[in-house]
Amino acid sequence: MGKQSNETQSPVSNPTKFSILNLIDLSNPNINQSVHLLKQACLDSGFFYVINHGITEEFMDEVFAQSKRFFSLPLNEKMKILRNEKHRGYTPVLDETLDPEHQIHVGDYKEGFYIGVEVDEDDPESSKPFYGTNKWPAPDVLPGWRETMEKFHREALEVGKAVGKIIALALDLDVDFFEKPEMLGEPIATLRLLHYGGQISDPSEGLFGAGAHTDFGLITLLATDDIAGLQICKDRDAKPQKWEDVSPLKGAFVVNLGDMLERWSNGVFKSTLHRVLGNGQERYSIAYFLEPSHDCLVECLPTCKSETNPPKFPPILCRDYLSQRYNDTHADLSIYKKQQS
Repeated sequence: MGKQSNETQSPVSNPTKFSILNLIDLSNPNINQSVHLLKQACLDSGFFYVINHGITEEFMDEVFAQSKRFFSLPLNEKMKILRNEKHRGYTPVLDETLDPEHQIHVGDYKEGFYIGVEVDEDDPESSKPFYGTNKWPAPDVLPGWRETMEKFHREALEVGKAVGKIIALALDLDVDFFEKPEMLGEPIATLRLLHYGGQISDPSEGLFGAGAHTDFGLITLLATDDIAGLQICKDRDAKPQKWEDVSPLKGAFVVNLGDMLERWSNGVFKSTLHRVLGNGQERYSIAYFLEPSHDCLVECLPTCKSETNPPKFPPILCRDYLSQRYNDTHADLSIYKKQQS
């Protein structure tokens, strides 16, 4: 798996170690083996690799190349497609603050671009918080860019659904549990391109590529370049917290569980704290956040509760939980209007 357990130095010279993650092969005909490995990972770190997922390395390389083309544009060109209230479009450096307790004065040193499920403006569904039309670079500025990202969005959704089947079996549910219309039949699926500009992180000064956080939804698929930076903390309550580096793995997705799956599983499966530390090198990653539909009620699964183990979280609608988390972590759009006026 390309992992080493020996001690090494992190980008900010704090002693860490490389985390050893389970590897799930989606082409493996032995589904029971995949279920066992995934369940073990979900109980331990909440992170694992997925390989042989059906997206070719050649196409993945093309998506990264197109991402770099966008982030190489002048800032004024990128700001023409600034994110809107539906979280579609460009997010500038410092727009997001994932760890406000430790990032009092600055946000994350990364820029991004959100692409969601395309819903026409005249569709009644477009009134919902995370549905709507996407924002795109002009075709004459980046020809072929939209087509590449739309194709990747479709293919990543199929990977996410395949992982969802294994998760369902690991929770003693029907294999198609997450395929229901109110879940991944009509998902809130968001592709986010990310670029870390080469700043050096320093947690003691509150400087991070991405501050410590858990993801919001069901699962996240993450493709990265070969630059390290992702770290996980298996025990968020430990004092001091212990951070482990996650190695990039060519052609693989790093998959992690989100808060909604932790709520569904009654805390059995972990939504693990993670962050990104910059080491002075530019870094690119591609995250695909997979959430259920707006109207999905996230509540403890019947297989994860008992008289002696009652639900630990109250039921909540997906749209309400996501809206609150996005509002808590992103800058108010009015600040950009003031800057441009």
